Amino acid sequence: MTDSHQQALPTDLGDTVAQALAEDLGEHDRNAALIEDPAQTTARIITQEAAIVAGTAWVNTVFAQLTDNVTIDWHVSDGARANSDTILCTLTGPTRALLSGERTALNFLQLLTGVANNTRDYVDRVAGTGTAIVDTRKTLPGLRSAQKYAVVCGGGRNHRFGQFDAYLIKENHLAAIGSLATAVARARANAPDLFLQVEVETIEQLDEALSADVDGVLLDNFPTHLLTRAVNKADAHRRRFRQQLLIEASGDIDLANVREIADTGVDQVSLGGLTKHVRAANLSLQFAG
Repeated sequence: MTDSHQQALPTDLGDTVAQALAEDLGEHDRNAALIEDPAQTTARIITQEAAIVAGTAWVNTVFAQLTDNVTIDWHVSDGARANSDTILCTLTGPTRALLSGERTALNFLQLLTGVANNTRDYVDRVAGTGTAIVDTRKTLPGLRSAQKYAVVCGGGRNHRFGQFDAYLIKENHLAAIGSLATAVARARANAPDLFLQVEVETIEQLDEALSADVDGVLLDNFPTHLLTRAVNKADAHRRRFRQQLLIEASGDIDLANVREIADTGVDQVSLGGLTKHVRAANLSLQFAG
C-alpha cells in the first residue's frame, strides 16, 4: 500500500454524520435491540476490490457518535492504494453499536472510496502532461465537502467550493447580463479580489475574455483542433503580458479522450463525473467468527 495522503477534513463532517445516522436509525434501532446489551464483538472492514481509500474519518465519527467504546485500528490511510481482499480496519466494541453504525459507516466509506477511485483513473490517464484533474459543483446534495475531500485523496484538485468563493461566469450569466465585458466589470466592482473565470465556447468569445480583466478561461466543449488553437492563443496572451491566466477545459470529456485533451496544454480539466458518475467501492463489514 502506497500513496498515503493527508488532507484537511471538512468542518461539517460531524453534522453530516449525525444527519446520516438520524436518517437510518430514527429514534430506535429495533434490530440492534435484539442483541444482549453487554455483548462485545470484533469486526473487520474488507475491500473486495483494489481501491484508493477515502473516508476513514467518517467511519470513525459514525461510531464515535454512537458510543465511546468502539476502538478502530486502521491498517490503511486515506489516499492509500489497497489491494483486493485487504483488511482496511479492525473494530472492537459493543455489538449493538457496531450493528447500528455498520450501514452508515459503509455508505460513507464506499462512496468516498468510489470518488477517489474514479479520480485516480483520470489522474493516471493524464500522468506526465502537467494537466491537473479538478472537480466541479456537480456533487451529491449535502455531501459536497466530503466528495471534494475524496477527489483530493484520489490525486485530483478542488475547483471553487460554491458560488461564493470565486467567480465562474457562464453562458446563462452572460445571457442574463448582456455582455461579457459588463459581467466582468460588475464582478470586479463587487469583489475585486475574488478569482474571476469566464466560460467561453468560441474563439471569438476567447478573444473577448482575453481583452477583459479575467484570471482564467474555461474552454467549454471545444473540439480538439479548436482547443489546441485556443490554448495556444491564451498561452501566448499570458506570456506576452506576463499575466497569470488559468486555462481550463471542460465538457464531454471522459477516460477515452482526457489524455488527448491534456496533450493540448491546458492547465486543468474539470469533470463533473468525478463526483456524480460514481460507482461505490465494493466493501464489507464482517464480524469475526
